[in-house]
Amino acid sequence: MKKKILLIATGGTIASKETEEGLAPALSSEELLCCVPEVGDVCEVDTVQPFNLDSTNVYAVHWLAIARIIEEHYGAYDGFVVTHGTDTMAYTAAALSYLVQNAAKPIVLTGSQRSAYSRDTDARGNLSDAFLFCADERAFGVRIVFNGSVILGTRAKKTRTRSYNAFSSIDFPAVAVMREGRPFYYIEDPKPQGAPVFFHALNENVFVLKMIPGLRAEIFDYLDAHCDGLVIESFGAGGLPNYENDAFFLRLARFLGSGKTAVLTTQVEREGSAMDKYAVGRRLRACGKLLEARCMTLEATVTKLMWVLAQARGAAAEELFYRPVGRDIF
Repeated sequence: MKKKILLIATGGTIASKETEEGLAPALSSEELLCCVPEVGDVCEVDTVQPFNLDSTNVYAVHWLAIARIIEEHYGAYDGFVVTHGTDTMAYTAAALSYLVQNAAKPIVLTGSQRSAYSRDTDARGNLSDAFLFCADERAFGVRIVFNGSVILGTRAKKTRTRSYNAFSSIDFPAVAVMREGRPFYYIEDPKPQGAPVFFHALNENVFVLKMIPGLRAEIFDYLDAHCDGLVIESFGAGGLPNYENDAFFLRLARFLGSGKTAVLTTQVEREGSAMDKYAVGRRLRACGKLLEARCMTLEATVTKLMWVLAQARGAAAEELFYRPVGRDIF
């Protein structure tokens, strides 16, 4: 029997047309589906289009909307394909990994670097691969399928702005590659048992503070007033500068002391943080309960913190953050 799949179209380059102002999403979900008539041999497809946006404009409210559509239609379909702009696709994939957990059905995100209207587009290949992977009996959970690679939703990062191989799997192998319309698995885990677990809230009051040499600690005046959670993108293995009479250390201690949550990560793309390696990192243990992202991607760190803070604070938030979801942390 053919698999029944729901296409959730959200815009992005794959659905764009050239306008006087530049590329902008314009194609409908039905028009996208017409680009890949061959998928009709393996699956039956219905379509919905909750919005049609450049993914630069996609954020938490849209992640929740996609998750809600999946929840409402979960019993009626064997899998879901989400077409999405590439710029924030990794954030959406990570967010969906936290909003839809224990899913035995596949939730596959894809898009393209060139519009489906372009003669040399990668849109048709990516869209076809997404449907063919989604129809595979062994597929489950949140995945990005792009340029033949199948990447865990919590491990994907956009690492190229123009090339067709736009996405990389960070500090974890791609779980499969698509070959001649079929997935060839490198890593094959058993499907989850039991019902999926859906979550319905994210705390958007999370800020990413990217450290640069000479940054002033006065930035915490804003953070104290507006943020429940903070991700500090530090240098190298992780640490904070001790210039300005230890101003960063003191302000972070005050932030944590007020009951808020902060996570230390690194600006370095691969191999993660190691806060205890250097003195500038180890001393941060004394300023309060500072969490550490270790090998998590920034996209997973940010969206997981939003998910955690919508449910818990304090020690409970720490326990949730360190609980692995979709191989996001080790």
